[in-house]
Amino acid sequence: MIQMQFYSLNNHSVKANFEEATLTGQAPDKGLYFPESIPQLSEAFIKNIQEYPKEEIALAVIRPYAGECIPEIELRKIISATINFDFPLVKLKEAIYSLELFHGPTLAFKDVGARFMSRCLGYFVRNRDSKTVVLVATSGDTGGAVADGFLDVEGIEVLILYPSGKVSRVQESQLTTSGKNISALEINGTFDDCQKLVKQAFADQELNREISLTSANSINIARWLPQQFYYFFAYSQWQDKNNPPVISVPSGNFGNLCAGLLARFSGLPIKHFIAACNANNIVPNFLENGRYQPKQAVPTLSNAMDVGDPSNFVRILELFDQELKSLKSVVNSYSVSDKETKDTIKKVYTDYHYLLDPHGAVGYFALNKYLKTFSDQKGIFLETAHPLKFYDVVEPIIGEAIPVPATMEAVLNKTKYSVRLAANYEVFKNYLLDGFR
Repeated sequence: MIQMQFYSLNNHSVKANFEEATLTGQAPDKGLYFPESIPQLSEAFIKNIQEYPKEEIALAVIRPYAGECIPEIELRKIISATINFDFPLVKLKEAIYSLELFHGPTLAFKDVGARFMSRCLGYFVRNRDSKTVVLVATSGDTGGAVADGFLDVEGIEVLILYPSGKVSRVQESQLTTSGKNISALEINGTFDDCQKLVKQAFADQELNREISLTSANSINIARWLPQQFYYFFAYSQWQDKNNPPVISVPSGNFGNLCAGLLARFSGLPIKHFIAACNANNIVPNFLENGRYQPKQAVPTLSNAMDVGDPSNFVRILELFDQELKSLKSVVNSYSVSDKETKDTIKKVYTDYHYLLDPHGAVGYFALNKYLKTFSDQKGIFLETAHPLKFYDVVEPIIGEAIPVPATMEAVLNKTKYSVRLAANYEVFKNYLLDGFR
């Protein structure tokens, strides 16, 4: 097997294999890693995809990227542990389907990336004497998924940064109650402030000489690449193979959409993508006027998408060779207001007895809007989290209580452990040096 190389988007001559890129998170020049080539899956595999179990589908997708860094027998174990739950495609009406990605342990789509990366990282550091510290900024669901995925992984310490008062109670419980090798920092600021602190830490040469750091955000290829699985699992359940689906992706940091586009470049028949955004409309504006202008994130009901400068958008531009026209031929983007989000949750629940979370509602609204123009097409929206995770938003809209699974009741009753910090890099750096050196 040819060993896949990943290059830095800041300098294409800076390269690493899958292990090196996973362990460091970012390139030495602080660019994001990007695959040197995109694997092409055979037409026969795609045509007969419904005949394969999901473990074989996932292996076919991810193995070319991992190359020789992980033996196939170990990679199979990692995949099996990563996707040992369901990914059902549920029909709401004739032209719209929901791909439910919330059946994992933390009820969010990010379980897949976090579980895959944690097991890869555990394999890579198995013979090391020193600890590796995983830094992760979260706007909500990433933190809980990372806490669950990395809990008790030997040789790994995890530090989760989250914006104080800007995640739901369920999300906060999931990322602050694990203990053991999982710690949480409650930052007085926004998700963008959390992400900035993490990026500054990776750019700090002095700090990196003292502590072995890596990232569990979707900037890390081991978090980003396995998100392709969703799209292959969706297509394996899609009945109308002569009419490939349009897929609407709730988008914040844009790792999930970028993974879907990568799957399409690998040969998966997806007709079109919709980047479904909330009031943080940086990408919808860019597709409209060609100007990419990051700005301070605006708080919304779909808080996991409250990102004012999405890290992974640079990877999307790389896929399309920086050509806006090519990007617009494959991707539409809409900005959805909180009112439209609320109205969608209520209408879908009333009309179809299907309960959306706020992020899924943004995805549904954007897809429904697109299909009003392209009425001959059919589509899938990604339902990225269980509505329970946003019960404080959803319950007042539908006027009913959402049943709480037993596993989640246990989490909600645990004691919260977090440290409050200002959004100040020197304070953050000293905390790292004091606690992890």
